[in-house]
Amino acid sequence: MKIVFMSDIHGVPSALETALAAADSLGFDRLVLLGDLLYHGPRNGVPNFYDPVKVAEMLNRRKDVIVAVRGNCDAEVDQMMFEFPMMADYSVLDAGGERFFLTHGHLWNEYRLPPLGMGTVLAHGHTHVPELKKLECGISIFNPGSVSLPKGGSSRSFGYFDGTTLRHCVI
Repeated sequence: MKIVFMSDIHGVPSALETALAAADSLGFDRLVLLGDLLYHGPRNGVPNFYDPVKVAEMLNRRKDVIVAVRGNCDAEVDQMMFEFPMMADYSVLDAGGERFFLTHGHLWNEYRLPPLGMGTVLAHGHTHVPELKKLECGISIFNPGSVSLPKGGSSRSFGYFDGTTLRHCVI
């Protein structure tokens, strides 16, 4: 199973369009959305070309392949815009012999680990900084970065799992 991981879209359709085009060129079976889909949050300011309605429309066209979790900027009113569930704090996805624990990162992260088995990949966004590392406890941490508002000197990015290898894709 091929999986695309996107996080922290924050209502910017032009960035999402670029990311989806790159993801489409790779091919995928599931599109994992790790939260903060529509709202930009009070600390980020209003991003250029902010249009949450258009972002919702773009994602709804792909509802059959989406697995989504709630971010700290997502609210119950956002769920009204989507034709797929996106308000869970976490989800679990098994693919290609890998187990992915999907969450946004504001509740579960490297410093507050959920009860996971060895070999699990904790996939989260929230920091807007891409990361891939393995902890001593045998759990891997994967952050695809941000589709629209990268931080820490990083570029806009998403994650890709081709069935065996997990990596970042700069857009």
